[in-house]
Amino acid sequence: MNDLQIAKKATLKHIGAISEKLGIKSEEIEMYGKYKAKLPLSLIDKEKGSQNNLILVSAISPTPAGEGKTTMSIGLTEGLNRLGHKATVVLREPSLGPVFGIKGGATGGGFSQVLPMEDINLHFTGDFAAIEKANNLLAAIIDNNIQSKTNSIGLDPRTISWKRVIDMNDRALRRVIVGLGGTTSGVPRETGFDITAASEIMAILCLAEDLEDLKKRLGSIFIGYTYDKKPIFCRDLKAPGAMAALLKEAIKPNLVQTIEGNPAIIHGGPFANIAQGTNSVIATRMGMTFSDYTITEAGFGFDLGAEKFFDIKCQSAGLSPKAVVLTTTIRALKYHGGASLKDLKSPNIQALRKGVPNLEKHLENIKLFNVEPIVAINKFVSDSQEEIDFIIKIANNLGVKVALAEVWEKGGAGALGLARHVVEVVQNCSSAFTPMYQWESDVRSKIETIATKIYGAKHVDYTAKAKRDLRAISELGLDKLPICIAKTQKSLSDNPKLLGRPKDFIITVREIEIAAGAGFLIPITGDIMRMPGLPAHPASENMDIDNDGNITGLI
Repeated sequence: MNDLQIAKKATLKHIGAISEKLGIKSEEIEMYGKYKAKLPLSLIDKEKGSQNNLILVSAISPTPAGEGKTTMSIGLTEGLNRLGHKATVVLREPSLGPVFGIKGGATGGGFSQVLPMEDINLHFTGDFAAIEKANNLLAAIIDNNIQSKTNSIGLDPRTISWKRVIDMNDRALRRVIVGLGGTTSGVPRETGFDITAASEIMAILCLAEDLEDLKKRLGSIFIGYTYDKKPIFCRDLKAPGAMAALLKEAIKPNLVQTIEGNPAIIHGGPFANIAQGTNSVIATRMGMTFSDYTITEAGFGFDLGAEKFFDIKCQSAGLSPKAVVLTTTIRALKYHGGASLKDLKSPNIQALRKGVPNLEKHLENIKLFNVEPIVAINKFVSDSQEEIDFIIKIANNLGVKVALAEVWEKGGAGALGLARHVVEVVQNCSSAFTPMYQWESDVRSKIETIATKIYGAKHVDYTAKAKRDLRAISELGLDKLPICIAKTQKSLSDNPKLLGRPKDFIITVREIEIAAGAGFLIPITGDIMRMPGLPAHPASENMDIDNDGNITGLI
């Protein structure tokens, strides 16, 4: 059976029963039908949550299809619950762009899924729509202010950095001209669209502590300059109140269930190659309030989502994970060892050996944060026993705990060994994580620390545009913000063709975007773009719905 068929055969429990299992009375949740609910922020107990165990699930550098961090996160949670521990998985919400593009859905797979998978993968509870509307409300207010003869604050259209967003992969919208059609249709200017997951509103929602903090962060969004070089922020346009009103439900985390009937919290969905790549602080704290073990994941490889998880989210929210599970697949290591995508299902111990340095580098990076790693081999049916034994031997030689995880095929039963390793590491944990850099450092040193220590770069180059951005950041007094590097997920470098563990390469920063509301700076490297495109044959081609409302082809 495929993922959708497996999901359809599952018997879902009423969401009230799931909330009771989590420890929340059913009358305290806000139901969205029988199987989804919103959790009020008032339920969070920061002090209680700080005493519990936060586990991060990350991965090696992925193949284009991903290596199963979400599947691993869910399976590990099921395994911990089978061992008698109270565990909750806290995940990001899927974006429609990848769902209809190349990756498909993001609710796990096989017998390690969150349900109802069709609802979660499509419109869910409307959080993405609310974020999109709040973002585009600000865009409309900006253009209206430029047009206004009585309420103008003198914005110079050439300096406006704010774009509109849409939750779809649509390369045709990357660069557009707005305001055409005459004097009553606005002021013509060049702008564009980002995907909703890359909106600063998404980042703000995921880092906000509550509604008050949300409004403050919204007000700090940098818009551009007036003609006399005065910086303009969202608060100058009197927009934060209305934007926050649109987000009043979206700020509440969503409660659903795993295929084995355990609680799952899903909230927010920033991409890790163009944003911070982790779910909301609010959702993580909610999970920690009601669980002994909270399992969360960070997007793409450890060099992207996990680095940002530690250096941005954990420092911002005062979180300290007890362990990192590094999701590893034999197919990805063969890919990094030179095997072609079409040959990854064939046994190839030579390519596997050549690809192992990628695994080794990610393990080194985890230890740089003073956290113990655990290697989880996400088993595929094409993996040979010789290949599995080879990876286990590599991990053993490195002194790292390793477990074969058969979570797709067996759910929680396939993660018991991994769960036992996690419990052992947590029980023996006596240290807190160490950040890679201090926020007070200058911008260049923060960028270069990440590039040289995490990516393995020799040097960082800056274009003329990036150097101008550095000066502007300093003049605005924003140079003490943390760094959120936008970089390809396909390589440790900024060149997607440099696989494995590249060395002596140069990272090029093209420009640096200011996300003052979210509270970080975004150096753009390589050819990374914040609006993806669809592949030649998108996943949408295989999707359909019958007259009874049954969806097919969603994977």
